[in-house]
Amino acid sequence: MALSVLLEAVLAAFEAPVVGLEIDRSMVTILGLITIVILIALSGFFSSSEIAMFNLPKHRIEGMVEEGVDRAELVETLKSDPHRLLVTILVGNNLVNIAMSSIATALLGLYFESGLTPVLLSTFGVTAIVLLFGESVPKSYAVENTESWSLSVSRPLKVTEYVLYPLIIVFDYLTRQVNRLIGSSGAIESPYVTRDEIQEMIESGEREGVLEEDEHEMLQRIFRFNNTIVKEVMTPRLDMTAVPKDASIDEAIETCIQSGHARIPVYEGSLDNVMGVVHIRDLVRDLNYGETNDGDLELADLIQPTLHVPESKNVDELLTEMRENRMHMAIVIDEFGTTEGLVTMEDMVEEIIGEILEGGEEQPIEEIDERTVLVRGEVNIEDVNEALEIDLPEGEEFETIAGFIFNRAGRLVEEGEEITYDGVRITVEDVENTRIMMARLTKLEQEHVEEVPDADVVEAGEPTDNDVEPGDVTDSTVE
Repeated sequence: MALSVLLEAVLAAFEAPVVGLEIDRSMVTILGLITIVILIALSGFFSSSEIAMFNLPKHRIEGMVEEGVDRAELVETLKSDPHRLLVTILVGNNLVNIAMSSIATALLGLYFESGLTPVLLSTFGVTAIVLLFGESVPKSYAVENTESWSLSVSRPLKVTEYVLYPLIIVFDYLTRQVNRLIGSSGAIESPYVTRDEIQEMIESGEREGVLEEDEHEMLQRIFRFNNTIVKEVMTPRLDMTAVPKDASIDEAIETCIQSGHARIPVYEGSLDNVMGVVHIRDLVRDLNYGETNDGDLELADLIQPTLHVPESKNVDELLTEMRENRMHMAIVIDEFGTTEGLVTMEDMVEEIIGEILEGGEEQPIEEIDERTVLVRGEVNIEDVNEALEIDLPEGEEFETIAGFIFNRAGRLVEEGEEITYDGVRITVEDVENTRIMMARLTKLEQEHVEEVPDADVVEAGEPTDNDVEPGDVTDSTVE
């Protein structure tokens, strides 16, 4: 009402001739509408600026600065103090919106005698206009054109900061004090995307077809790499090829050739006392081209030192350590100092790029059909779950499919025995001595799942009763 009275007074003053020019009610209305249109445009400018500036990631700004993009340095300067930038945008936006509402109320007051009608029309009318043209449309544009729009608005925002500097300083200070009182850090944005956000982007990229399936798998392996321990990737003790310290050079060369390994550990007494490793290159070179006389060269002279690491060590830490020490092999020990196996640089690289097969080496997981795979006994359960899209559990006592079978059975198993767990039938295909070499996993149809209880063990295809409850895991382990 007060604004209406004020505007009427201004209009009455303008009704008198001023230098031959007479301004009437319609002229004031036109000027007011033009002003409102300008204010709507400014509201859209501030709203879109907020989205563009705060959606632009820091690493992209740094990239544009390095590329010499025009106004990129100005954007970087504004983003260097995100709190000040946000206050600048909010002060400008609120001033514009309040002015727009006030002018609209005053204009409507010229045509309506009731004091409540202009206020209601202004409130709902201006709100609708601001939501559409000052918020929704500008912000949608800014989301689609974040980079280019942030560059375009950087200079006007800097001018706004200078023009509204006193207000910005006051509200910036007051906002920080309120944040301090309520215990808020006042952080406006994080410098980079989080690890979880990157993984979500990888998943979205694979779903949208931006990333190929093998690219998606490799990126996922990279994120799992630092959570992988040495025990999960090592070659177990039973599969280690090594030579005693007192072996001859010829015997060591023959062992390397038969095993297909360029490096082999050398032990004294037993595998629990590994002295180091020898390389076939050194064996052949020093035997045939060395300066020592025949019979003088001993295997101990060619031993290179190696690392001894606990089985619980993270592979990313071990990889860094091996690179720094220029070693390609490490011996894995348990808590008692007993040799558990060995791990090579290739074992860790395979955790990222996938299995590297040589010669006639078989695939660790061979797909038979959509529901059936053949799996080597030493394959990690996590890889089996990914291949069949199932959810076999991992326990502290076991990490491989062979360990899972032994744990469920609670004893040694023979070829042909079957275990059913959570809709998956596991058939032991190949056993050498006491080791499970190969197993067949089949996802059962729903009707079969209902007929066969979980965790049943069937010997050589003949159904027998047992006391294993569904979902229970026994405490037995197989070393």
